[in-house]
Amino acid sequence: MTTTISYPESVPPAVFTQDELAWAPWLEPLTEADLTDRHWAGLVDASRSKSPYFMLLAHDPEVLEARTKADKDIFYNPNGGLPRAERELSATATSRHNGCIFCASVHSRFASTHSRRRDDVQRLLEDGLSADLGPRWNAVKDAAVALTDTPAQFGQDEIVALRAAGLNDFEITDVISTSAFFNWANRLMLSLGEPVSAKAA
Repeated sequence: MTTTISYPESVPPAVFTQDELAWAPWLEPLTEADLTDRHWAGLVDASRSKSPYFMLLAHDPEVLEARTKADKDIFYNPNGGLPRAERELSATATSRHNGCIFCASVHSRFASTHSRRRDDVQRLLEDGLSADLGPRWNAVKDAAVALTDTPAQFGQDEIVALRAAGLNDFEITDVISTSAFFNWANRLMLSLGEPVSAKAA
């Protein structure tokens, strides 16, 4: 039976940060001793058994497997499309707009690492979606936010701006995929637990 758990000693971070955070679930995740072969297959990557988030999602291994394979294809597929730094920028902008401090911390670090533009990424976290990141990054950020606000309102204006910033159709598809995925992922994470200091975990 799934039980609710709490972390009275933990204080959720109040600001967006590139620091490494932990995540505390509000429901009991599985333990490694609970995992069947189907659960391990659902994790896709065995190292994810160390994550409370993925071990919580492992209660439904079929959905977790589909989710993880989509995640890996969207962010790690090297066959053309958007550079990794800009995929991470789109995820960061979406997470910043949705208020998901944990996801924003993870993907802002990736964006900084792959772009070497840590100051720009930090400005996005601190100043929000009004931060001026230059024409190409602004176009990616603005498209991600438009899709996050109301997917049906994302359209021609955003596509025109992305093309004007130099993105081709394959790259535009990646902006849409990364933002759409994190619209879903943020809401799932926000409804199941909260970020905590890595020291409190």
